[in-house]
Amino acid sequence: MIDEIGHFALVLALCIAAVQASLPLLGAARGDGALIALARPAALGQFIFVAIAFFALMHAYAVSDFSLVNVATNSNSNTPMLFKLSGVWGNHEGSMLLWVFMLALFGAAVATFGRNLPPALRARVLAVQAMIGVGFLLFVLLTSNPFLRISPVPLNGAGINPILQDRGLAFHPPCLYLGYVGFSISFCFAIAALIEGRVDPAWARWVRPWTLAAWCALTVGISMGSWWSYYTLGWGGWWYWDPVENASFMPWLAGTALLHSALVVERREALKTWTILLAILTFSLSLVGTFLVRSGVLTSVHAFAFDPRRGVFILLMLAVYTGGALTLYALRAPRLVPGGLFAPISREGALLLNNILLASAAATVFIGTLYPLFLQVVSGQRVSVGPPYFNLTFGPIMVPLLVAMAVGPMLPWKRGDLWAALARLKLAFAATVVVAVATLAIAGVRSLGPACGLALAAWLFAGTAVEMAERLRLFREPLGDTLRRAVRLPRSAWGMTFAHAGMAFVIAGITGSVSWTEQRVVAAHPGDSFRLAGYTIVLDDVKNVRGPDYTALRADMRLMRDGSLVRELHPEKRFFPVENGTASDVAIRTNLVADVYAVLGAADGKGGYTLRLYYNPLVPWIWLGGLAMAFGGMVSLTDRRHRVGAPARRRGQIAAPTAQAAE
Repeated sequence: MIDEIGHFALVLALCIAAVQASLPLLGAARGDGALIALARPAALGQFIFVAIAFFALMHAYAVSDFSLVNVATNSNSNTPMLFKLSGVWGNHEGSMLLWVFMLALFGAAVATFGRNLPPALRARVLAVQAMIGVGFLLFVLLTSNPFLRISPVPLNGAGINPILQDRGLAFHPPCLYLGYVGFSISFCFAIAALIEGRVDPAWARWVRPWTLAAWCALTVGISMGSWWSYYTLGWGGWWYWDPVENASFMPWLAGTALLHSALVVERREALKTWTILLAILTFSLSLVGTFLVRSGVLTSVHAFAFDPRRGVFILLMLAVYTGGALTLYALRAPRLVPGGLFAPISREGALLLNNILLASAAATVFIGTLYPLFLQVVSGQRVSVGPPYFNLTFGPIMVPLLVAMAVGPMLPWKRGDLWAALARLKLAFAATVVVAVATLAIAGVRSLGPACGLALAAWLFAGTAVEMAERLRLFREPLGDTLRRAVRLPRSAWGMTFAHAGMAFVIAGITGSVSWTEQRVVAAHPGDSFRLAGYTIVLDDVKNVRGPDYTALRADMRLMRDGSLVRELHPEKRFFPVENGTASDVAIRTNLVADVYAVLGAADGKGGYTLRLYYNPLVPWIWLGGLAMAFGGMVSLTDRRHRVGAPARRRGQIAAPTAQAAE
């Protein structure tokens, strides 16, 4: 009965979304207050019914209701409860229902927290959001219905993919979806602005917190996905430029550019049309990611679906939403009033350079990801674009971006002095030189590349610290005054500091892990010992153990240094009989500066086992930096300027006649 309620709730949500997508938009065009007011309860109603459907499916997983095809093929009665519940989004149908749930959640959030928005603008934003909802609700109901029944009902389910039975992955997809879907609100604000014909500081102030929230969620999601890949797949790496990894990275790059561009609109009323275009492209890249994962065109550990018909449906939605938005942009963007002028050397100029480089980086990843698919469709040829391409194209774009990240905040708005800004960064220059020289002295002259990478990280970190010290007048005023200034400093300034410092840690972590990783693959018998990066690893025993729904080979190992025990390591090779699949449980010892990483492989039939041993220096800094970046975004999100609302709109700016009528 609960399953039927969930299915019916989806149908009702579709009907409400259709009303929400049409009547409030008509009301905004005609200045009809009753129709405009309909947008808010419709958005809340759509969310309520989608939530009913989502939790009905979650209930089916919790009680192992194998009368549903989706539950029978993706769960098992012996599966631990956490993985039963995370199995809701560990498959195509359930993940698409989560997608729709997040979309409705953001719509309800705008309806609830957007009370300071002009009613006509809010109605347009929610109407556009409902148009997206209509498409995805139709997609779920027509091609990916999670409430389909099966007969006869099996006694037990087929179980969930073993590599998805992980605590980290239970939270990774929801974070990614919060980011993917969150950018839909930026998209809706952009379309609403084009319909009104007006973009001003008030609009930028309204759109930035939604963009920032989506960016934070996507940052956490990507970091968690990288960490999951590192400790679950047992290959010792954290990023492989997999097309589905790229699918989340592209909207992150575009969303980062959008955040900085919207700041220029808010402060200087410049880059208006560019900001609108970025909002459209960022969400479009999220749709591209949805297409790649669910179309069947890719084979990946991340991919959910292999049905090309679903891919055609998503491709059609991508064409409608992106094509329609770009068409509207071409028609309406030229009517927007140009913003304020600024010199090339200025804070605006630095942010524009930031946008150009981020957009170029996103384009590079986009081409490398989709070119093989395009070539296969056109010519039938199969080519592989892997890490060498991305390392040679993406890296050089990021170097000037990271250099500019330390200089830009030192420049004033409108017009600045580059040499004066660089002079204020003399301590950052000194730190950069010290780190580069120390790296060469310790690692040798052949480590020129790693020395440059760590120097770049030191430049960004020290430059960020210098900028914050100047804001606080550190060492230039009494300590009490400095502390009072720190308390009164806008939280967005603290957020920027944490985010930029986090990026410095990410760069240092990438440099260390890529440059100095040590690896050994050995055939080991109990009692054998091996040397790795100054450690001694002893294999004491390998035995069979039993888990809640799996059996495993478990190695008992000791990590020794100078004859003293550092830690015991227990990697496992797990076998899941119901799913007839295997998964690795790696053993990692970290001191937050480096990881010792052990993977148990297959038995050789002669009493020996394959062991893969890694020493990964600085790799923990990648995830610490990612968390610092997300934390900085969340700190910025608490800035009181996002809570008290936006500045009043200026009446002198051009507005579309329909917007004037609505107001």
